[in-house]
Amino acid sequence: MSAKRIILNETSYFGPGSRAVLADEIKKRGFKKVFIVTDNDLVKYGVAGQVTAVLEAAGIPFQIFSDVKQNPTVTQVKAGGAAFAASGADVLVAIGGGSPIDTAKAIGIIANNPEFADVVSLEGVADTKNKSIPIIALPTTAGTAAEVTINYVITDEENVKKMVCVDPNDIPVLAIVDAELMVSMPKGLTAATGMDALTHAIEGYITLGAWTMSDMFELKAIELIAKFLPAVVENPKDVEARDGMAMAQYIAGMGFSNVGLGLVHGMAHPLGAYFDVPHGVANALLLPIVMQYNMASCIDKYADITKALGVNIDGLSKESAAQAAVDAVKALAVKVGIPEKLRELNVTDDSLEKLALSAFNDVCTPGNPRTVTYEDALELYKLAY
Repeated sequence: MSAKRIILNETSYFGPGSRAVLADEIKKRGFKKVFIVTDNDLVKYGVAGQVTAVLEAAGIPFQIFSDVKQNPTVTQVKAGGAAFAASGADVLVAIGGGSPIDTAKAIGIIANNPEFADVVSLEGVADTKNKSIPIIALPTTAGTAAEVTINYVITDEENVKKMVCVDPNDIPVLAIVDAELMVSMPKGLTAATGMDALTHAIEGYITLGAWTMSDMFELKAIELIAKFLPAVVENPKDVEARDGMAMAQYIAGMGFSNVGLGLVHGMAHPLGAYFDVPHGVANALLLPIVMQYNMASCIDKYADITKALGVNIDGLSKESAAQAAVDAVKALAVKVGIPEKLRELNVTDDSLEKLALSAFNDVCTPGNPRTVTYEDALELYKLAY
């Protein structure tokens, strides 16, 4: 039996307003200047300002790099790396969803492992020797859990693919999960990122690498998402529900970061690379379709998922209890307004073959509980189309 490994970040703070600890943590750790990685919308709408206000009040100097877009690219990482090198900063503070945090991870890894400066060589499990420049992550979405994972995703625009990078050296030294930074998220983004978290939890629960400790995290995350996601989509200003989702996505990340994912992510990544489909939307749309495909391979675990989603399975056969999980996920996606077909997202039907080939070769796909062929992936894209 092979050894089971779990890697979590050193310190995390939770709760509305918890960003207030940032200045003390920076001073306690002896950092002198902050390099902030964020995106232009978060600057424009004042979310980044809620964090920089803490630094200003404490007299901590900082520089902002905000040229990060959804599905960040190799080019952006290189630009951010050059700006960081010129800044004289000694700590990275990432404010945002997965995109800014992933960009900060790539910048931090390359700064201390310059042999990976081409960025593309980081794909997969890169043999980096040194820990990243210290990263403090403040998530503004409740989905990716990038603040607690050893993964990051960068788009290789030249080869039109999403590179999944897995590296224990990239994990942030500190996460501050403050729901007040999430209240300005619009409904659509709230729904998509929440369904991304649910996909992490469900795929992390049924992936081939799953074990007792990851199962504990994923089931609790599913339970919390079922409780809080409809509430926060209904009322985006509900800070209690925001906090519940912030906790749920973090817990899901503690699990999947250590055991891997599956075909939903394998199919979602090419949609982001080719059509810039938001990652959470792609996952949410594909999740019930792939769950149906996988059901026979993990039928007992599906009953656990059904119960965690709050559905009563008393008196149901094993098959009916499992089908109820698929139906409940589909109903939740519809309830929070996720599109139901890829054609609604400007995906073209002549692209399905190349999407299927990319999904078949994606680093997440081998973790799927049912062995996937190229033909299977193509058939599932057609179903989703």
